[in-house]
Amino acid sequence: MFFLHNLERTVTLHPSFFGPRTKEYLTTCLLDDVEGSCTGQYYIICVLDSFLISEGRVVPGSGVAEYTIQYRAVVWRPFKGETVDSIVTSVNQMGVFADVGPLPVFVSNHLIPPDIKWDPNATPPQYTDNKDQVIEKGTHLRIKLIGTRSDVGSMFAIGSVKEDFLGSLGEF
Repeated sequence: MFFLHNLERTVTLHPSFFGPRTKEYLTTCLLDDVEGSCTGQYYIICVLDSFLISEGRVVPGSGVAEYTIQYRAVVWRPFKGETVDSIVTSVNQMGVFADVGPLPVFVSNHLIPPDIKWDPNATPPQYTDNKDQVIEKGTHLRIKLIGTRSDVGSMFAIGSVKEDFLGSLGEF
């Protein structure tokens, strides 16, 4: 689910960047540092604006200045039970690996409907029901998130395609 968050970050600036364009450089550094990053709880999708940049504080002994920037950002936090669209990146007999934007998701073969079976003789490797449902690399899948796990700078999820209206979305 997407949210709008007010966040804060401290940016250090070398003295060679002091001058009339300091604020512009600080904003560029902020965008480069945080957009597309993961905090372990959510992904920062995009920075909308920086609404408060503090006065610089010179760090004793080094000459660099620290600025505290308050900004608004669109963030995405995946929740247990959320239904998401993904693209399959890898298929093996244990299950399917897919990406939901920046979030890697694993769908175990136990969480795939029983009529869709692993076909070890197919090229490329795939799960199929020998009719119209094929799950292979590049397939668009609709997945329900069963659970998420957070590490310091990353997140992972387990998903299922075993319910109604989940599974392969066909070709795009």
